Amino acid sequence: MTNRYERLKMHRRMQRRIQLVVEERRVAFAAGHPEPAFDPETTMEVSVPQRAIGRAAIPQL
Repeated sequence: MTNRYERLKMHRRMQRRIQLVVEERRVAFAAGHPEPAFDPETTMEVSVPQRAIGRAAIPQL
């Protein structure tokens, strides 16, 4: 049987190990899947509406 101090110590150690693993996975995932650059100033050409006002054909990427 462990005393309260030892249990708290083990719990803190376990939480720290979990935190390190989560950070490693987050960094590895971010490095493996770079997000495409996004420019908020880019514009897209909208074709003339064919039937309804407000509809436009969006090109498939």
